Amino acid sequence: MNKIWISIFLAVLVWSGIQPKDYLTWLLETIPAMIGFVVLLATRGRFPLTRLAYVLILLHSIILMVGGHFTYAEEPFFNWLKTVFDLERNNYDKVGHFAQGFVPVIIAREILLRKQIVNGRRWLNFFLVCVCLAISACYELIEWAAAVLCEQGTEAFLGTQGYVWDTQSDMAYALGGAICGLVLLSRVHDRQLNISGVR
Repeated sequence: MNKIWISIFLAVLVWSGIQPKDYLTWLLETIPAMIGFVVLLATRGRFPLTRLAYVLILLHSIILMVGGHFTYAEEPFFNWLKTVFDLERNNYDKVGHFAQGFVPVIIAREILLRKQIVNGRRWLNFFLVCVCLAISACYELIEWAAAVLCEQGTEAFLGTQGYVWDTQSDMAYALGGAICGLVLLSRVHDRQLNISGVR
């Protein structure tokens, strides 16, 4: 986590908070990124992450902040895709839920490997996928709680766009993201862990 990373994060956060579509939605969507930022600042001295993990966290934070600014249902580029391909809904939220598996799987992988919590790659991969599904399920419960407590103004946060299976498909995208993250990034991640001398 260096000055460039911090500068990009703060610049996008500030941009996203300037006249967003809805301030409550912006807060609900960006607060995970802000909490993550604080946690990373607090732990960077005693438990610095690999470059790969920091880059992925930044990308995920940007996805959250863009969604917070426009709302997931009205993100402009995916509205354009919706029109061009005659889709029924804006699918930007699926990018966010895919990232909800793709990014945490590497963070959890790094913690479990460095702390030597799980022995054997098969068990490691199984637990990593379980962790990502648990994160996704928790997020869906948070969305449900926000809808119940706030009653009005949470439709943009939920982003269901009338799709009855939205919750289930969100978790499926997170599952797919976690599996893709493991398949595509495990070797790169292993090399970075070896370089930093933690394995």
